[in-house]
Amino acid sequence: MGSTHATEARTPLDHPVRVGIADDHESVRLGIQAACENVGYEVVATAATVRGLVDGIGGRPCDVIVLDLSLGDGSLVTDNVHLAQSTGASVLVHSIADRVALVREALAAGAAGVIPKSSPTTTVMAAVASVARGDVLNNLEWATAIDADRDFAKAQLGRRERDVLHLYASGLPLKMVAMQLGIAHSTAREYLDRIRVKYVEVGRPAPTKVDLLRRAVEDGILPGLDPDGGDGRG
Repeated sequence: MGSTHATEARTPLDHPVRVGIADDHESVRLGIQAACENVGYEVVATAATVRGLVDGIGGRPCDVIVLDLSLGDGSLVTDNVHLAQSTGASVLVHSIADRVALVREALAAGAAGVIPKSSPTTTVMAAVASVARGDVLNNLEWATAIDADRDFAKAQLGRRERDVLHLYASGLPLKMVAMQLGIAHSTAREYLDRIRVKYVEVGRPAPTKVDLLRRAVEDGILPGLDPDGGDGRG
């Protein structure tokens, strides 16, 4: 199983990670809840369905919802991701690794990442913390889901646009991107605007910097798989 690697934290939390759990197997819910509480996370609510979870959360703050892809109520993956996001939480998919089509659907719907149910508890908890901070979770399961989708539409970026996206999504401020490429700040801004337009045109909008990082990983502009446990940047 591939290792899980997240980018550097952008928004350190000033409170314990607040978690919701949606899984139709009680033993899984109890296991994740116990693991969360063991590392000091606050479990806001758990339920067998996303609707039940949202009702249980009841408007309270929640940072991450750990979501199983195949719930027993017949609900659809995209609907579940969107409903979970309506609480203000990010969505971490927690499912068996061979459901590539469902994983791809969840990522397309806006899930922040995927962690297989075969992962050690410590890995799952690290993924929860990463997603709670707003990091993009890059791992083998994500890469497999993207690679397996023959209809996945890549934005046709030019070489300079790819250069700008690579540096900007890696964490550099736009001013530093411009300096490193030897172009004006206004020119770098124009490239960034064009990049966003191109992603909108292929149905993959990227309004935020985290979204741009996600697109860069998906399109192979930045590494999405870290087999050696390093930072993937050389």
